[in-house]
Amino acid sequence: MSTPDTIVLIHGFWVTPRSWEQWIDHYEKRGYRVLAPAYPGFEVEVESLNADPTPIEKVTVPQIVESLETLIRGLEKPPVLIGHSAGGVFVQLLLDRGHGAAGVAINSAPTEGVAVVPLTQIKSAFPVLRNPANRHRAVALTHEQWHYAFTNTFTEEESRTLYERYAVPASGRIFWDSALATLRPGHQDTYVDYHNDARAPLLFVSGELDHLMPPKVQRSNAGHYKSDTVTEVKEYAGRPHLLPAAPGWEEVADHALSWALAHAR
Repeated sequence: MSTPDTIVLIHGFWVTPRSWEQWIDHYEKRGYRVLAPAYPGFEVEVESLNADPTPIEKVTVPQIVESLETLIRGLEKPPVLIGHSAGGVFVQLLLDRGHGAAGVAINSAPTEGVAVVPLTQIKSAFPVLRNPANRHRAVALTHEQWHYAFTNTFTEEESRTLYERYAVPASGRIFWDSALATLRPGHQDTYVDYHNDARAPLLFVSGELDHLMPPKVQRSNAGHYKSDTVTEVKEYAGRPHLLPAAPGWEEVADHALSWALAHAR
């Protein structure tokens, strides 16, 4: 197979493709085609989603994965898949279904069966999980909650700037479904086959100071994979959850791409 020439960047919850703006420019300057698709219904600006979060309330994991599969099937060659937070889950789901030449999951949320729940993660997700009625809502974070979960290594002023530029509500339904997945019989929306030997190589990237998805979540998720293919973990000291926008993001972006190209198949 020839070297991948396309990179697909998959955003997580509480943000949109805008959160990849620096990475898009960085990779395009290196000659790559870069796609940063929005979830179905998220194809508007941050300001519009904050004004009317109805698309966030309606979106489901199967809809998101189907839209990503449709995009990837239309490409001439398998791309490099890079996802952040919930986007890391979608990278894992896509790899498991045979898509992509290699995948990188940055500060990834866990796939089904990963039961590690650190206290900082509970506090970060509490705005959604504290009320069962949120399962039918789009739940926004206050700046204080955003600062704890996403930008705890930034100054207050820097954090507020990023909050105003990137933050949108998240789907309460998807959060609740994920939290209850291990308690329900059968495979749920975020199930992957941890023994899939045909899966493309996968790198987990973790930020040491991430409150929402701490390193132990990434290590546990990676440890579930028993397949005869490459699964590795790379941790960056002093980095928060919003790693794609944190100082030194260029180092992370370059390593993610070089690792993916070196392991692409």
